[in-house]
Amino acid sequence: MGIVVVEVCDSNLLSSLELEQLEEEYPEIAVLRLDCLSLCGLCKLRPYAMVNGKRVFAKTAGECVQLIKQTIEEELRAFDNTDGLDDLDI
Repeated sequence: MGIVVVEVCDSNLLSSLELEQLEEEYPEIAVLRLDCLSLCGLCKLRPYAMVNGKRVFAKTAGECVQLIKQTIEEELRAFDNTDGLDDLDI
């Protein structure tokens, strides 16, 4: 399991894409396909996913995948920035 979790609803437009390829590009992530994420209004209107609990959506599936990648990279940077905090005397 990765440090970044991408959740996709089976009923959403993104479910037809091979999002598992993101796991090859970013080994630190896990893509989970779920029956329902309980965001039916958004799911019906736009492609979307949840990235570490953050809603990521766009007008098209391609734009949404780009935003998902951007959010993954932000999450990974945030994790890298906190990685050395154990060594600090706080």
